[in-house]
Amino acid sequence: MKERNYTTWIVMISVVVPALVAVLYILPKRQINPGFNISILPALHATLNFVTTLLLLAGWFFIRKRRIVQHKACMISAFVLSGIFLVSYVVYHSLAQPTHFGGVGIIRPVYFFLLITHIILAAAILPFILVTLSRALSERFDKHRKIARITLPLWLYVTITGVVVYLMLSPYY
Repeated sequence: MKERNYTTWIVMISVVVPALVAVLYILPKRQINPGFNISILPALHATLNFVTTLLLLAGWFFIRKRRIVQHKACMISAFVLSGIFLVSYVVYHSLAQPTHFGGVGIIRPVYFFLLITHIILAAAILPFILVTLSRALSERFDKHRKIARITLPLWLYVTITGVVVYLMLSPYY
């Protein structure tokens, strides 16, 4: 498949996913019993983010050593885990009431800085990830390499701050 064949999908996904997540915060929460305790999902989300961070770092390590097969496995696994995270995140936020941060003092603005930058970059990173992946799948490695240099640090920031925000918010769940 040529890279241009992915463009429509990348644009659609990059618009629909953040819009869906935004709508979840506006709509009233549904009283649906999913058959399990959804309070475990924030810890699952942090775990998925943590493992994704490890996979991204391992993928970076492998590509620096020119171990292409291992790099590809790590990056595809990171992408899949991020997809699982996204589905779980949407389920959780469509069912759960929001959790409010109760910290006071200097930690409060630190938390909100991390949260706001995390949210903005989490929405912004999706098209970067999709373009980076599409260029690799299209074997356009020159272009893949250029955008991956932007995508990797942003994706790492999102996964790491996802864990930090969870740890800061976890006493209030």
